[in-house]
Amino acid sequence: MISPYDVDDAVLTYRFYDKKNVAILGCPFNGGQARTGVETGPLHVLEHGLEQQLQSLDWTITSCKNLTFVPPAADEDEGRLKRPRFVSESTRKVATEVADIIKSGAFPLTIGGDHSLAIGTVSGVFSQFPDACLVWIDAHADINTPQSTPSGNIHGCPVSFVMGLADPCPPQFAWVQPLLKANKLAYIGLRDVDAGEREILKKHNIAAYSMHHVDKFGIGKVVEMALARVNPDGTSPIHLSLDIDALDPEHAPATGTPVRGGLTLREACYICEALAETGNLVSMDIMECNPVLGVDERSVTSTISAACSLVRCAMGETLL
Repeated sequence: MISPYDVDDAVLTYRFYDKKNVAILGCPFNGGQARTGVETGPLHVLEHGLEQQLQSLDWTITSCKNLTFVPPAADEDEGRLKRPRFVSESTRKVATEVADIIKSGAFPLTIGGDHSLAIGTVSGVFSQFPDACLVWIDAHADINTPQSTPSGNIHGCPVSFVMGLADPCPPQFAWVQPLLKANKLAYIGLRDVDAGEREILKKHNIAAYSMHHVDKFGIGKVVEMALARVNPDGTSPIHLSLDIDALDPEHAPATGTPVRGGLTLREACYICEALAETGNLVSMDIMECNPVLGVDERSVTSTISAACSLVRCAMGETLL
């Protein structure tokens, strides 16, 4: 019989790193969407005591810094895409930083900022771990192409860029390499997917688990199925990209595109715990906390506290 304490002990292994070193990369960036405030997310998360929380889990913080993003003087639309130069230049900077963190032997923990930043984080991670897989926790698929996006906001497109689905690719993003393969991508928590995105998911047979699947099978089985699809032999590194709007607005209301009927806080924490248990987690993003959109202090605190809880679970916190 497996002891519950044996399961908890497995959480502490991060086999792709020699030491429990983490580098926190704050990315106060809002260029991938229209609402201000999301750029304040990293500061709020850090002020909530994240550094101390990670240290309590025996992580050594090798660096903790915020990048600076300066919008270009001119940034005309590229087709439907809004602010393409700002997003491209910023995400390229993020890609370099993330790759350098991994080269230094530290776990990159990126705090956004809007989810267009994942163009940079995924590019940086996959440049160092080419056989990695991506687990994307979100209410939205964020896989619109420049041709299919209804809004032109690039935070709804990052996955299509790192998969090379843009045809043609906007010239501003020529630096982005198609490092992510369809069989290495799994979604959990989807519930607001555009028509064009549905076509892409089906065409490429991407492992996409909506809230219907969570309701039907339970979160434990959904995580098991997702990992079986993208990491069947259990040896590939895992990058976790988590949008706080994956959670139901009851738990994380201060975000730009909330959608009712989402994950409970415990379900989201379980996903992070389960990925940590694999020993294969090599990097994490936590995105789209927007304190400005909280209706009161309680809603802001709830959202930021949830973000910190998810990070702690991914970094080895257990209930026992």
